[in-house]
Amino acid sequence: MQDLEVSFKSAFWQPAVSVKRPFVRYPNKEASPGYAWRYSSENNQINLSVVIPTSDAYRGGYFLKLLSQIGCQDYSNFELIVVRGDPRQGRAINTGASLAQGIYLLTLDDDTSLPDTKTFSKLVAVMEVHPEIGIGGGNNIIPSDASPFVRRVMQQIPRRSWLAVQTITDSDLAEHPCMIMRKNEFEAMGGENELIPRGLDPYLRQEFRKLGKRVVVVPGVSYHHLPPDSLNKLLKQSFRNGRQAAYVNRNYPQWVIETPNKHGTFVLRRTLWLRIPRYPLRLISTLVTGRWMWFIYQIFYASGFVFFWLTNIWKSPTNRG
Repeated sequence: MQDLEVSFKSAFWQPAVSVKRPFVRYPNKEASPGYAWRYSSENNQINLSVVIPTSDAYRGGYFLKLLSQIGCQDYSNFELIVVRGDPRQGRAINTGASLAQGIYLLTLDDDTSLPDTKTFSKLVAVMEVHPEIGIGGGNNIIPSDASPFVRRVMQQIPRRSWLAVQTITDSDLAEHPCMIMRKNEFEAMGGENELIPRGLDPYLRQEFRKLGKRVVVVPGVSYHHLPPDSLNKLLKQSFRNGRQAAYVNRNYPQWVIETPNKHGTFVLRRTLWLRIPRYPLRLISTLVTGRWMWFIYQIFYASGFVFFWLTNIWKSPTNRG
């Protein structure tokens, strides 16, 4: 796909609102301002559909670098579907899945980086020999050329990076920035939850587990999910994430699921009133261990959470799930 970037620059964007999503269990019926673009090589049978939701198809330059890395993959039987401008990530991915023609769906974030040209082929190979796997994720590692700021963020904030696994490992760390699923199974479990702006990964992983499928991280598959490149951008992201988390806690508490920092089993749910007193203990632990980025991030996350709760205190929760 050497002409991928050339094709993107002259892309025809289809209004996403025209794409039907009949398999979606929890659809968001608000009009979407998004647009979709699909690209595939005419000479190849499509086996893999790569879906990327993005707000602006740029993301501070990350997206264009990702596009170039996708064009260098050694696996040729894939198509690329980009959904731009939809504020609901879940709906954008469902739109991409509706357009997909491949057996497998691979989701990437627009700030993902793929250092390995064999990422696609490795993920497809694992899925083909392990039918019991529902979601196969990669290992989020720190890039060797990361700036001191990005490196510190990825080292200190949980789930921003981890040591790569050596065997196929059941894990809650399989995430949207780089994970593969079978399209028919994705549709069978109802696709992405379009009603929640945050908590999509935990929801999707749990729905696959309900189907009796494994959620794993695959050895030998590495990617970089890059954080914002400045403190100001990072704290804005943290505040927004806290605000969105409060929205889900208030309106859809049934979809609030724990997100552990390690592989293996974990407690699925804890009530909000058990999680609140855990917060100051976590702050103290963060200070003691010198993880200042994680400390500041949590403060802004909590600020966003409280801001939403206070500004919506007199509104009745929708709780439509």
